[in-house]
Amino acid sequence: MLVSDFDYPLPPELIAQHPATARDSSRLLVVDRSGGPLQHRRFHEIGSYLRPGDLLVANDSRVIPARLRGFKPGTGGIFELLLLEESAPSEWWVLLRPAKRMRPGTRLQFNGRDGLPIPLSADILDKNEEGHVRMRFHGNLPVLAAAEAHGEVPLPPYIDRPVGPSLGSDRERYQTVYARQPGSAAAPTAGLHLSKARLATLASAGVGFCTLTLHVGAGTFMPVKVERVDEHRMHEERFSLPAATAAAINATKAAGHRVIAVGTTSLRVLEAVARGTVDGLHWGSPSEGTIPSDFVPLPTVAAGRTAIFLRPPSRFRVVDALVTNFHLPQSTLLMLVSAFAAPGETTAGRDLVLSAYAAAVRERYRFFSYGDAMLLL
Repeated sequence: MLVSDFDYPLPPELIAQHPATARDSSRLLVVDRSGGPLQHRRFHEIGSYLRPGDLLVANDSRVIPARLRGFKPGTGGIFELLLLEESAPSEWWVLLRPAKRMRPGTRLQFNGRDGLPIPLSADILDKNEEGHVRMRFHGNLPVLAAAEAHGEVPLPPYIDRPVGPSLGSDRERYQTVYARQPGSAAAPTAGLHLSKARLATLASAGVGFCTLTLHVGAGTFMPVKVERVDEHRMHEERFSLPAATAAAINATKAAGHRVIAVGTTSLRVLEAVARGTVDGLHWGSPSEGTIPSDFVPLPTVAAGRTAIFLRPPSRFRVVDALVTNFHLPQSTLLMLVSAFAAPGETTAGRDLVLSAYAAAVRERYRFFSYGDAMLLL
């Protein structure tokens, strides 16, 4: 398939610039994968489509205030960077702009959100093939603590905000209510619709809830630069899947209930583990419909890195339903949703999803990170 097969027209005014008034007041487009009509609802009505015994699996990665700004001593040239991943104590891979003239050995000085210098600097160590820069930080605070004190919320580039301190609403709402593990440069946005009250209501109705962690990197914003889908190289992301979550999933499947992924990040972890396509973790040929049984007894956490790329045609071994947002044209996330819409040896899911997107445009749904949601059943 061609990347252009996943294009669709989107009026710019439908790109959500702010979150809904309340988390679960966003709209919900329900897609019946068996061919039933689309249903237009509100997210707080999602319980109407869930059954006792179903299990929601969500990503509890926490977005860090990963955007930092500063200047180059001597020249005064300004820069901004996005923290991506810690590689060693006080050393991080970052996305640096501008990076072209930044050579190894260059020292950079950081500013606070007020634009004044802070006691934090960093030396450029090297660059990788993806254009990411490895830096060693110096200061009186650990890097994460400095980011919490002085960094900005790393909103996607299609959300327009002035340079400077993040809005208080962004610091609260570009974060799920169950975020626990710091490390993401972007929010797992499907979970932004879940409020604490909604989770409590679902729990009282017998719907289970558990978490895993996948730290979302800058690759989620990167455009696909090849012509053919199969030529795209997916970015790697770190994940951990607690043994308790794996056990809950296996028990749910054994009882004949459904596993519902809250977001594409959760789905990617579950399907990567089920297929054994995780660096350093190999289980052989997994059974259809379950995470391999030899995974469950792991004493604490199964952790690894996955670059799984799910696109039509694909089979899904674990996930039975998906909560997701509306994704960018020609993106890998749109390809994943298209694969899930019609799993198996078929590419028909692309037509189903693009038809649903066209209906969402007609109905003036809000798109992307702060936008509305879709439920695929």
